[in-house]
Amino acid sequence: MIRVDAHHHVWDLGARDQPWITGAAMSPIRRDFGLADLSPHVAAAGITTTVLVQTVTVPEETPELLALAESSPLVGAVVGWTDLTAEAVADDLAVLREAPGGPWLRGIRHQVQGEPDPEWLAREDVRRGLAAVGEAGLVYELLTLPHQLPAAVRTVAALPDVPFVLDHCSKPPIAGGEVRPWADLIRELAAHGNVTCKLSGLVTEADWASWTVADLRPYVEVVLDAFGADRLMFGSDWPVCLLAADYAEVVATAERLTAALSTAERAAIFGGTAQRVYRLAG
Repeated sequence: MIRVDAHHHVWDLGARDQPWITGAAMSPIRRDFGLADLSPHVAAAGITTTVLVQTVTVPEETPELLALAESSPLVGAVVGWTDLTAEAVADDLAVLREAPGGPWLRGIRHQVQGEPDPEWLAREDVRRGLAAVGEAGLVYELLTLPHQLPAAVRTVAALPDVPFVLDHCSKPPIAGGEVRPWADLIRELAAHGNVTCKLSGLVTEADWASWTVADLRPYVEVVLDAFGADRLMFGSDWPVCLLAADYAEVVATAERLTAALSTAERAAIFGGTAQRVYRLAG
């Protein structure tokens, strides 16, 4: 049975800096991470396929990720980056899909969380780019913070033919213990059937040094209720997760948080949903 890690990264600091990895707290992940580093951990967890996701907003990274997918039996899909606001965005997507490894491109992402304008997703040029992503047969991944969710809700409603994936449950304020208004906005987003959600990135939204499974449970219960298992998928967010937990801990935590679900529901979260969304081989 397919078992998927639907969200992880790799990077080589010698090839390209990761400017978001700054400060002493981030030092544990300020080094190179490649597929060879990940492989033993996914093997131990029984993961058969992964989704490799972009990390920086530069055009050079995506072809490199596609080449990795072409050469690796582990990577089943790539989520890359292109400038959504470019006039030639449709042509840019076509070039990526025709490049070496291009068939592995299944999605596009932009670090909306870093945009100072909370209405960035509602901009006309951005929505034109999002429509081009959908027309290319790709998904668009929403990397948002809670205050950006209202624009995300309006955007997915305005583009019902574009499939969207919400990364990291939109980074709820777990460390502060607040559930609302994040939960209300998540339910508004989930009311649109063209959105799925990744059960990922939660340990790093909690207190890195002292988080517990109980800290995460209220937030997981919200997304389970809002999206249902058939629109949720597990992702490790490795190696970012290493700031708070190792790979095995992240997998075990997700399994504990979903232990009360049926076998079919767990199969969806740990494989079936990602297989459908990213058109992964069985």
